Amino acid sequence: MAAPLPRRTLLLAAALAAGTPAVSHAATGRPGAGPQAPAPPAGLVGPATPAAWSVRPFGLEDVTLGRGDFSDKRRLMLDHARGYDVNRLLQVFRANAGLSTLGAVAPGGWEGLDGEANGNLRGHYTGHFLTMLSQAYRSTGERVFAERIGTVVGALTEVREALRGDPAVLSTRGRFGPAAENVRGSYQYVDLPAGVLGDTPTITLAAWVKPAHDGDWARVVDFGDDTDRYLYLAARNADGVPRFAITDGGAGGEQGIDGTAALPLDRWSHLAVTLADGTGTLYVDGTAVARNTAMTLTPAALGPLAHHWLGRSHYPADPVFAGAFEEFNVWSRALSAEEIAALREVRAADSPAGRGDLASYAFDETDGGRFADASGRGLTATLRRTWGGPSHPGFLAAYPETQFIELESMTGSDYTRVWAPYYTAHKILRGLLDAHLATGDGRALDLASGMCDWMYSRLSKLPAATLQRMWGIFSSGEFGGIVEAICDLHAVTAEARHLALARLFDLDRLIDACAANTDVLDGLHANQHIPIFTGLVRLYDETGEERYLTAARNFWGMVVPHRMYAIGGTSTGEFWKARDVIAGTIGETTAESCCAYNLLKLSRTLFFHDQDPAYMDYYERALYNQVLGSKQDRPDAEKPLVTYFIGLTPGHVRDYTPKQGTTCCEGTGMESATKYQDSVYFAAADGGALYVNLYSPSTLTWAERGVTVTQTTEYPREQGSTLTIDGGSASFALRLRVPSWATAGFRVTVNGRAVPGAPVPGSYFTVSRTWRRGDTVRVRVPFRLRVEKAVDDPSLQALFHGPVNLVARDPSTGLLECGLYRNAGLSGDLLHTLTPVPGRPLHYTLDGTEWAPFAEGTEEPTHAYFRRSEPRVVFGGTDSGVANPAKADGTTLLDEVWAGAPFRGKGALVAHVRSTVDAWVDGGLLGREEGEQVVRTARKASYAD
Repeated sequence: MAAPLPRRTLLLAAALAAGTPAVSHAATGRPGAGPQAPAPPAGLVGPATPAAWSVRPFGLEDVTLGRGDFSDKRRLMLDHARGYDVNRLLQVFRANAGLSTLGAVAPGGWEGLDGEANGNLRGHYTGHFLTMLSQAYRSTGERVFAERIGTVVGALTEVREALRGDPAVLSTRGRFGPAAENVRGSYQYVDLPAGVLGDTPTITLAAWVKPAHDGDWARVVDFGDDTDRYLYLAARNADGVPRFAITDGGAGGEQGIDGTAALPLDRWSHLAVTLADGTGTLYVDGTAVARNTAMTLTPAALGPLAHHWLGRSHYPADPVFAGAFEEFNVWSRALSAEEIAALREVRAADSPAGRGDLASYAFDETDGGRFADASGRGLTATLRRTWGGPSHPGFLAAYPETQFIELESMTGSDYTRVWAPYYTAHKILRGLLDAHLATGDGRALDLASGMCDWMYSRLSKLPAATLQRMWGIFSSGEFGGIVEAICDLHAVTAEARHLALARLFDLDRLIDACAANTDVLDGLHANQHIPIFTGLVRLYDETGEERYLTAARNFWGMVVPHRMYAIGGTSTGEFWKARDVIAGTIGETTAESCCAYNLLKLSRTLFFHDQDPAYMDYYERALYNQVLGSKQDRPDAEKPLVTYFIGLTPGHVRDYTPKQGTTCCEGTGMESATKYQDSVYFAAADGGALYVNLYSPSTLTWAERGVTVTQTTEYPREQGSTLTIDGGSASFALRLRVPSWATAGFRVTVNGRAVPGAPVPGSYFTVSRTWRRGDTVRVRVPFRLRVEKAVDDPSLQALFHGPVNLVARDPSTGLLECGLYRNAGLSGDLLHTLTPVPGRPLHYTLDGTEWAPFAEGTEEPTHAYFRRSEPRVVFGGTDSGVANPAKADGTTLLDEVWAGAPFRGKGALVAHVRSTVDAWVDGGLLGREEGEQVVRTARKASYAD
């Protein structure tokens, strides 16, 4: 049985919707060595809920998803979480610490050194993955997820420990015995003492190397002062072949020798160079491959040199040598060709040449960070990191501290140098905190707390002006949801420095503007700023400072609906444009998926304070459309198959393997797909009410009240839901969300009897009673087909049936022109104009084009927006022959007619047509005879209800 979590942690876990059972680790501390995971506990509640919250969420373990679209998509992601080798994610962390990577290959993309911006964001994806595993464990209780969490946390613990110490040799199998491996990404090199070359005019350098990467200009040897005076032997030059060079006048003055073929990767090669009497000769595997007879410079001519490095270049942009060394020897004479050939077969000590008389290293050490010199000169070499070290206490990352340091002096963005280090720190911190709250692993909490201690030790020393400048820099200064994560950690640790740290991320000019309800979003990077405001709400919870909450509320209102697309997404090319410009921003790179993820989180967090139904209306829109539709409906072991951008241009095909992979949106997509149930139900803080925010097949275990609530529905294929109460009896108010689009009636029955009242769209309908086992609540939410118009171009429209955004599937790249009034019903429902596709719920055709839910994760070309075209006045399928006139603002006669729906009957519709026509005739917008023809047609036509 796992050790129980401390009560404070249990209470906090529920409050943050992040609590699950503990899983202990064996006494050895071996990752993943815990016992069988117990079933997740239900309904963890208590006073740790922030006092400012008037409602609280349930934990993922309290809400079980039923069969449907959400569980289907989650199953695909859970399979990915079970199968992906976490050692691949840990590769970049272990490499940075100089630890064995266990042969794992980094995922690539943003999570590898060859990805965008040199992999400057690496480590972020591991944090996302850890959060996904934590959510998966909380939801399912499957041991495999706890074990994988343990593996990651255990490895990161070892990484932090290694970073805090001096680098140690990583021994590998060599040509003749042990050799020293230099893992790519470790930034490690061998530092030889001064005076290696002495004043020798002639020289031979020889080394066994096993390159692991094809980076140009990676040095095997580089002895010099700077970039003016040096000699080097590179495994690859710009042409990919070995090169030896010597200079006292920089790159332009180099006297060099270039090889003729690239060294093979992952295979041992012997390199040697001799320099004597003006001739330099380069040998590969014992054979001379190139010679330069005009080399006038000698090592003696360079004089004393400051640095003698193996694996490191004096040019900072050059890569550190990745691979392995075995034997490095330096002789004060030029070996003969026969002597060099012999070195290929045996160790130098056993060859005719013998060991180097200037320096001789076998690299056969198996621990420590020092290498013995067998030349007799006692020139012990030391393994070092290019960035210095050890790292400062608490530091944990997949790259050195250098990005954090450089950010402090930056005045403009350059993500090839510094790419959002505090953003990456947030992902790792969040993942560790989620891991702790999910499994009770104290190591994860220690790592998370240490990271915050380290950040506080850095940031608290910086002037306020420096912090404001840093956080205002695009991309480089992005810090994601780190404030929210730090506040959540503070709720666990109660450490004052953690709360102080959270406030050091205040971007005052943004907070003050939004607190004053001044819209300053035009030109800002959307996803850099959305999570800031979720953090501000949590800061309000911890500090009570009103400007934080006010700023967040006002900010939300600047985005929704003023910068929101129909699917719930926001941003174009990752940025915001002017307020109320929707049609004017549609392109191939609209609706970054991370933005929807973060807006959902902000909406939910604001709802904890203010139960404005608009927050949950938005939540439903974005969740049931963009978020569901961003996950492809097929399995994949290698990738999560989640979109980055969702282009809203005509004929757009979604890309579920975006960019080079392991992007931010794939990370948040993994999280979204393992927490679909997190906002279906909320409880009033006093336990007196249950909010049903979303209609989704699910079962809630409300342990605090001793009841379960099972929601049975195929929503949105079904226009309603049934809730069944089980367990004991309990008195509470059941608050059912009435969607803002539910204008066709919203009806509730309890045990078959209608509940009196008049539900209002965009509100909650309350049923208060003492609930008993077997009570059944039936909710009916009739859908209507409706359009939503782009505010800056009303003729550009999106089609909805209830909460479902319907998109046209058509390969054309021009806007489709569609008319919808021709068969409109007396209720105003436009659905009668569409033809249902038999056997495929929510699929329709219109003029031969299929329309289907956006949420379906296909690779069909889609049209999310269309051009509304109603050229003639048609009622009930009967064409009047009259052109449909329009006002200057684009409003047509038919728009005004159907704006009066619903109609009690045909007579009411005809009367409304008459009054509308008369107004248009009187206004000079329609001829009198044409008007009469319109009325006659309306009277003649037949209508569906």
